[in-house]
Amino acid sequence: MHLVQSMAYVNETPWHGLGTRLEPHQPIEVWAREAGMDWQVLSADVRFATDASDPEQTVPFSDQKVLYRSDSYLPLSVVSKRFQIVQPAEILEFYRDLTEIGGFQLETAGVLKEGRKLWALARTGHSAYLKGGDQVDGYLLLATACDGSMATTAQFTSVRVVCNNTLAIALGDNAGAVKVGHRSQFNAQAVKRQLGIAISSWGAFMARIKAMAACAVSDATAKEFLTGVLASKAANSSEAVALSERTIQSVHELYAGKGLGSQFSSSAGTAWGLLNSVTEYVDHHRRSHSPDHRRDAAWFGQGSAIKQRAWEASLKLVA
Repeated sequence: MHLVQSMAYVNETPWHGLGTRLEPHQPIEVWAREAGMDWQVLSADVRFATDASDPEQTVPFSDQKVLYRSDSYLPLSVVSKRFQIVQPAEILEFYRDLTEIGGFQLETAGVLKEGRKLWALARTGHSAYLKGGDQVDGYLLLATACDGSMATTAQFTSVRVVCNNTLAIALGDNAGAVKVGHRSQFNAQAVKRQLGIAISSWGAFMARIKAMAACAVSDATAKEFLTGVLASKAANSSEAVALSERTIQSVHELYAGKGLGSQFSSSAGTAWGLLNSVTEYVDHHRRSHSPDHRRDAAWFGQGSAIKQRAWEASLKLVA
């Protein structure tokens, strides 16, 4: 089952092999049409029937509203009256000046869960190279959810080219991300001003991953690292313990040579290699109902949390 209902992309075919491929540098209006984001989120009052024999007899529930799609009338969620809607067009419009004059390039955009989540991802133009030709590119992800499952989030993200692993660029002070809760109005320019300060985090991020690439680790340290990051905190049953052990073994194999890019001099036997064994596992191998579910978790859910633990553990190795 695919979580992605519609999407558009440039360059490489995305993780699930679906979507509409575009030529680079298309206008925002083309992205909206081809990514299936040319509709609005509308709202209506919640009403309930008081008499099962007469469904026409309804009473309003003033504290809640129903959100639905303007094109299909598909209901999306029931939310508080205070909930501030972020429209699909706002997600793409966020990138208009960035792509037209800022050197950014939209790479993917689309609709998840029938419209409950929306996202767009653009390449920033920042790139760096580690020893052995290991390339890391910078991206800016903007996503929102109208089902209350996440705040509207603008997040700088890195992508390792050899394996397409993603990692949120978040330093100790959480620089690199701006989150706007749905009780507040989304102000694109205000978010960009905050990100304008945080964009300097790319330099700090690269300094840290270069330190990781220069940090040799022993096999014992590697196994301790993976156990700390991946072992289930609720591993009370023998089944949970066995699952954790299998996961740790699988990720260790990625680190020890099976992972994409694991043979680069930047990765072989280093803290950077350890971090990427975890990100590759989360992005490409972790058990999931579908590639869409895995990517959703890797960007927004439990997979993202695992990658954050791996990042923090990697920083400790080079401290």
